[in-house]
Amino acid sequence: MKRFLLGSALLLAAASSAFAAEIPPAAPAARAPVAAGPKLVEPHLHIARSNVAGHARIALTFDACMGEADERILSTLVNERIPATVFVTARWLKRNPKALAVFLQNPDLFELENHGEKHIPAIDKPVLVYGIPSAGSPDAVRQEVEGGAAAMVASGIPAPRWFRGSTAKYDLSAIGQIRAMGYRIAGYSVNGDGGSLLGAAVTEKRIAAARDGDVVISHINQPTHAAGEGVARALVDLKAKGTEFVRLQDVADTGDDRTTE
Repeated sequence: MKRFLLGSALLLAAASSAFAAEIPPAAPAARAPVAAGPKLVEPHLHIARSNVAGHARIALTFDACMGEADERILSTLVNERIPATVFVTARWLKRNPKALAVFLQNPDLFELENHGEKHIPAIDKPVLVYGIPSAGSPDAVRQEVEGGAAAMVASGIPAPRWFRGSTAKYDLSAIGQIRAMGYRIAGYSVNGDGGSLLGAAVTEKRIAAARDGDVVISHINQPTHAAGEGVARALVDLKAKGTEFVRLQDVADTGDDRTTE
């Protein structure tokens, strides 16, 4: 009897295993699709080359986002008589009347252009860029651009013709909108100071290596960062090489992603 019961149990177990093997495994639970963010671009900009050996033509551009003026850079530009294009925000202008006065007293050196009202990325869809929330809508992009321009004019600066948004990243529809507002959008070809986060030696090396036709971006609003020291040294290095410094308003330019067409 025990042999019969044991045999029956083994037969039942084998049958159950065979039946289970014929059942296809359950499909994994479907996941909700993840919405793709907008395609972002970081446009390049070049200026017309001098095509003269040993005399490269370079456009220096500086962002004045928030914070204080970096006197190391500003004094070097003034003392060495080096022209530059400076992109200012409304927030920076409010905090730095003395630096603004220096800019306005040296119109042969400084071209002041629009960096926005509140330093918000000019992207018309909600997204984070380096942890910074974008404008998020066409209306908010317009406010960022127009608010920055209004603050500049109220400070005695001529109406701007160039715009560079926070983080220098955009989506294509925002580029079209800003261009339709009458602005050229300033990209760059050399990232001089890595958002002012690089060390002095690396910053100096990057900027001093700029070539004929390059547009350099750096920051003039971080006086406590080591990068500013490297920027100032690189300006002297470039001048010693016979570099021709120009502002964006002085020369022809070519930008990609339809930023200057």
